[in-house]
Amino acid sequence: MVDLSKTKNDPLQQLWDIVDDTRAGMLGVEGDLQHMQPMAPQLEKESNSLWFYTRSDSDLVKAVGTSARARFCLISKDHDYHTSLVGVISENKSREHIDKFWSPVVGAWFENGKDDPLLTMLQMKLDDAAIWASSNSTLRFGWEIAKANLTGKEPDLGVHTQIALPH
Repeated sequence: MVDLSKTKNDPLQQLWDIVDDTRAGMLGVEGDLQHMQPMAPQLEKESNSLWFYTRSDSDLVKAVGTSARARFCLISKDHDYHTSLVGVISENKSREHIDKFWSPVVGAWFENGKDDPLLTMLQMKLDDAAIWASSNSTLRFGWEIAKANLTGKEPDLGVHTQIALPH
């Protein structure tokens, strides 16, 4: 269950915790007509970056070109935290990062392991995050809906915040 006080008071740390605990989200290049694609983020807090393993011959890498703007959206496992992350994305064949985030799961996608000639990474340097966090309590949801219907005021079901991320 998401901690709404943390969403209000320390949204960046909460964002990192949620991203670290997420297996996949949806990545898309702005202005490209392709649908967003499921991708597994690798978090590097120090640079406010997400890294993604992919193949150099993929449509996603072609859409990125030398640099583009992208959006990465994710929903927490408990479905009580949603975020849309925006930033500049570029291909980065950093051997340091290939090694840093490598795992047997990643290895399953590349026939020649870390030496696969088609292995590359995308680095998304985050600029901005929009966050929506809500209680997943059925009781609270029911109470807020009933209260809203009685008072005419919008139900209080969570927190929305937006944070800028420095480079």
